[in-house]
This record gives sequence, C-alpha cells and structure tokens, in this order.
Amino acid sequence: MRLNRFLANSSGLSRRGADDAIAAGRVDVNDAPASLGQRIEITDVVTLDGHVLIAQTADVVVLFNKPVGYVCSRNGQGSQTIYDIIPDKYQKLKPVGRLDKDSSGLLLLTNNGLLANELMHPKFQKQKVYELELAKPMSPGDLKKILQGVKLEEGISKFDELIENGGNKLTVSLHQGWNRQIRRTFGALSYNVVRLHRTKFGNYVLPSNLGYGEFSEVDVL
Repeated sequence: MRLNRFLANSSGLSRRGADDAIAAGRVDVNDAPASLGQRIEITDVVTLDGHVLIAQTADVVVLFNKPVGYVCSRNGQGSQTIYDIIPDKYQKLKPVGRLDKDSSGLLLLTNNGLLANELMHPKFQKQKVYELELAKPMSPGDLKKILQGVKLEEGISKFDELIENGGNKLTVSLHQGWNRQIRRTFGALSYNVVRLHRTKFGNYVLPSNLGYGEFSEVDVL
C-alpha cells in the first residue's frame, strides 16, 4: 500500500495533506523518516507526529444531521466545524460533499473512498433532496422560470423536481451538485433562501427521529 493512502485512511488527512506531512518530516516508518511515494507493508509501524497509526480497514458510513452554524472542513477559520461535535471514534471519517454553514440536514461521513467517489462524481448522477424556505413566496412567473432552468456561471441550473409545500416552503430534488447551487439559483431571481435542509443523498435518507447533531451508523448501500 502507498504510504499516503495509509495515512489518509488512518489519520483523516487528505492524500495531499498526507504528502505534505511526509515532506515536512512528520512521518516515520519503522523509526526512519518516510519518503514521498513510499510503499509500506502491513507489518510496518507508521507514526505521525510521534503517534502510532492504526489502519481503519472496516467500512464505516455515518449519517449525521448537521446543525446550522457549522462548517464541514477541519479548519473552520474562526467558525465552528462539524469536527467540534463529532465523537472521537468518527474523527477520522471524511464528509461526502458538503453543506454550507447556514444549511442543515443529512451529511454522510465515511472512510470508504469508492462510496464517496460514487456519491460525488457527476457521472453517477446521485440525487439529493432538500427542504427549503424562502424569505417570500414565489410568483407563478418565477416558479415557471425555476422549472425551466436558470442560467448560472456553470451552465443551466435545473431541478429534477420542485414541490410547493404551501406559502414559501418548497421541496427540491436535483442531481447537479454545483457550489451553493440552490441558493444561487433562487438568488438569481431575487429570492433569499432562509432555510435549507437536506433529507436525502443517493440511497441514504435522513431518519425522521435523528435530531440535530446526532449520528446513525449504517451499512454501505
């Protein structure tokens, strides 16, 4: 196994972060400084900053009901991060995709790179479902524009389905996954999204009894 892959699986670092740690001299293999591109065996002892690392081989998938006010990166740059409230046993898991600081709901955490890639890569077209609330109700004309598609920098933003739940509340499903796509799509028509809550991602559905900040460990689907 390549050393950077082992580090990513066992420490929570990205592959690039693992290479940076190796280059900085923070990693030893069998008490000798590690080198970039190095391969290791299962019997080798790897340390990061003097701490022995143990590979996490079993697949772990966790559903997390992310609260508003937390960012999904490890470095919050002054903001609280999901890792401030994630239990120690899940600290090495990585989020699949992201929810912005002002959004809530289903966030998947896993150590399964193949699953993460399948959920995130555009070619697999995994559907995501969101409940949202606007600052004001939509006019019939603007609703029609949303359904036809709204031009953004990346192209035409188009939802798979839009359901009106009364007043200014909507349910939106889409398989595109551009940065802050839903907020920008409605913003292009001068509508402010005041609540955005994800309830489904691919085959994974947020349990109705899972409160904000709570976790549920599930099988790979």
